[in-house]
Amino acid sequence: MSAADGGVQRGFLGRRPRVLRVLWLTLVWVLLWGTFSWANLLGGLAVAVGVLVLFPLPAVSTGGRLRPLALLRVVLDVARDLAVSSVQVAWQSVRPGPPPRSSIVAVEISDDSELLMAMLVECLSLVPGSVVVDASAEERTLWAHVLGADDDAAVDRFRAQVARLEADLLEVGVHRVRVEAASSGRTEVGTDPLDDPDPVDPEPTEHRPHDAAGADDDSSAALPSREAGR
Repeated sequence: MSAADGGVQRGFLGRRPRVLRVLWLTLVWVLLWGTFSWANLLGGLAVAVGVLVLFPLPAVSTGGRLRPLALLRVVLDVARDLAVSSVQVAWQSVRPGPPPRSSIVAVEISDDSELLMAMLVECLSLVPGSVVVDASAEERTLWAHVLGADDDAAVDRFRAQVARLEADLLEVGVHRVRVEAASSGRTEVGTDPLDDPDPVDPEPTEHRPHDAAGADDDSSAALPSREAGR
């Protein structure tokens, strides 16, 4: 697809990420072995290529570029939430009184992007005190177990936190990355005349003009035979 079609690029920005996937899987393989050697390196390359060939990732399209500065802001926001939530959870653990109450909070998302939902789930699960128990990109809703959300004010604060994180991720542009629908790429012969390799034209049908006078003559000629048979 060309750039004139809205800037959509197939294969997630070309072939370079495929090479990065091979290098990443190779690095993981070497780290799993714990020692670096040429045998582990070559074995990791073979395993990486085999995994990507046998289990190919779905085609992904994107309508733009990711914004590094906005991504940096997401990282800083998550780091701040980590620090603040760690202090809050530590205080709730040692403070006197009854144990803190928890709630399952439903939060609506403004976009049905699967990548956006995955990023939200990962970021929220990293922050202490909140764990996503269910998420649906189609329904644009996630459900999270929030520690200390025992009143409406705490629930509103958590929803505001999710809304701020969602706005930052939308600024990055993760919602533009879409998984394309899988298609077999094959068309049955005969379903489309343009795709038929051997189109066969139907035999022309001879249409004779209707002759009313001739029809009357034939009918009158048939009368004597019927009369004769009586």
